[in-house]
Amino acid sequence: MKNKKLIAMMLCVVMAVSTALTGCGSASSGSGSSAAGESAGAESGEPAVYRELYSSEVSTLNYLVTSTINEQTIGANCVDTLVEYDSNGQLKEGLATEWTYDEATLTWTFKLRDAKWVDNTGAEVADVTAQDFVDALKYELTPEYESANVQNLFGVIANAEEYYNGLVYQGGADEDGNVWEEIDFAEVGVKAVDEHTLTYTLAKEVPYFISSLVYVVYMPAYGPQLEELGKEFATAADKMYYNGAYYLAEYSPQEKRVLKKNPSNYDVANVFIDEVQQIYNAEADTIGPEMIKRGEIDYATISADLLEDWQGNEETKNLVSRERPSTSYSYFYCFNFDPQFDEAYEPDNWRKAVNNENFRKALYYGLDKVKEVAVLEPSTPEDYTLATVTPFDFAYNADGTDFTTVGALADKGDTFDEAKAIEYRDAAVEELTAEGVTFPVKALMCYNPSTTDWDKECQVVEQQMEALLGSDFIDIIIEAGPTDNFLTEVRRSGKYAFMKCGWGADYADPETWTDPFYQAAGESGYDPGYKYAFLAKAIEEGTPAAAAVQEYFDKVDAAKEITVDTNARYEAFAEAEAVLMDHALVIPFSITVSSYISTKLNVFEAQYAPFGVSKLRFKGQHLQDTYVSMEQYEANKAK
Repeated sequence: MKNKKLIAMMLCVVMAVSTALTGCGSASSGSGSSAAGESAGAESGEPAVYRELYSSEVSTLNYLVTSTINEQTIGANCVDTLVEYDSNGQLKEGLATEWTYDEATLTWTFKLRDAKWVDNTGAEVADVTAQDFVDALKYELTPEYESANVQNLFGVIANAEEYYNGLVYQGGADEDGNVWEEIDFAEVGVKAVDEHTLTYTLAKEVPYFISSLVYVVYMPAYGPQLEELGKEFATAADKMYYNGAYYLAEYSPQEKRVLKKNPSNYDVANVFIDEVQQIYNAEADTIGPEMIKRGEIDYATISADLLEDWQGNEETKNLVSRERPSTSYSYFYCFNFDPQFDEAYEPDNWRKAVNNENFRKALYYGLDKVKEVAVLEPSTPEDYTLATVTPFDFAYNADGTDFTTVGALADKGDTFDEAKAIEYRDAAVEELTAEGVTFPVKALMCYNPSTTDWDKECQVVEQQMEALLGSDFIDIIIEAGPTDNFLTEVRRSGKYAFMKCGWGADYADPETWTDPFYQAAGESGYDPGYKYAFLAKAIEEGTPAAAAVQEYFDKVDAAKEITVDTNARYEAFAEAEAVLMDHALVIPFSITVSSYISTKLNVFEAQYAPFGVSKLRFKGQHLQDTYVSMEQYEANKAK
């Protein structure tokens, strides 16, 4: 599983675009046929309608402000990007038909195709123009709209940070003493030269810029609608316009969402599913498999406790396949440095404990990742575990070396070590007892009930770590969070102590994996809750962990300044990431385990890139008339 093949080829292409180039050919991402059977409706002429359940409702449809995959899915399917990636991970044209780069001025120029905005009935309302990209970026850089993605523009687009902070501080100083004067938006590096010509001027060389264009931060929106609606933009199906493969015909919170094929989309010939019906059910994980048996829906996850029975049953064994393997997402355990949970869980006691490095290292070496991943993948769990935050097979330097084996990361391996865990536990007990910490330390661990088998993972962690470290040292308390708005209510609010978190890559560069943790000086203009674990709190409070956190921040700063020499850049980011592990500021855990599913889609037809929103799209996929079996899955994978 841990091979270079596709990803290496794709990333080498992306990293090479630092000189002038034009857009790639627009080959169909869905040109191949599936081994799973004929496309639904192909002979009957009936519309192909894809049906699935969902159990976690979105808090917003506004793709310009949200950073969560769940909330980006509608935007991904309904709003096109400048470029796309096909099913083989190859860069291709999107709304832009060609692009060039001027190294002297750090300016990218994009030529746009003719495209249309439609409303939630599919009626055309306006042309898509370069100004729509400008207006969308201005919206994101307006503090009032609280975009969680704004930091992706800082240090990338010329004067983006200056404009944003100028609005925040209005000529005043931030907490670090930096004075931010207000500047005109015309000074920001995005321009509509004419209706079909868009330019981005960079703040510095950005080797991954083209790949970042498939992330929501560079999506367009219809400017007059943004100006009219402001914060109300994308709060309902009729409060946003669409130019993508689909438009949102219906949105009834905690009831259903209906996406319909957009007949005005420039690439409608490669949209093979006519309608996507998503039905809300809080018990989707339980009800979904039963509805599959009755042929009532076209997709469901098959949980670990059902898998063996389904695979051994003649009636269901050919209904089971898997999601496409991906290194686009990394999971890791976070220690919360700013606990905001109830007094019953002793937040002050946790705050002292988490700032002790020996305490963190006891948990770092005490977590048996293989045992936990086995909940989701009992056959080969070791294939999915990580020794680094950045997944293997994600990025390669100029010599073709996997980033996770570069420099300071080269010696990172399996972290589970019982002897070390006990050694650090004993050292922590001595030090923390002297500080007045009481044992066992309560560690609140939350999970989202709508995520299949997460509760079982938590149970394994609790049993395994308490057995190893002693229930008189650590008391892991498992608590179910809300199914809706889990990230906002739990992680961003600091209402956990120790919890599995995840991050999906936004672009093709190791820097993307610093985004959950790194916080630049003066970065107080937006919600620190979007910075996982609240590491900066250690610096703010001058705790024993402050020096380690500052070392990480400084090394990230240094790495970001290296923009031309890929090998040097990767060495520097490897040094920074190693600090996270060396000081146990985070525990790398796993890539996404390819879920066992029942589906009528060939998952290998979908757009693919290990970053951005490509993998969220239905475009290019055919709805089959039968569920994909494991044999058919393997045949599709081999194509």
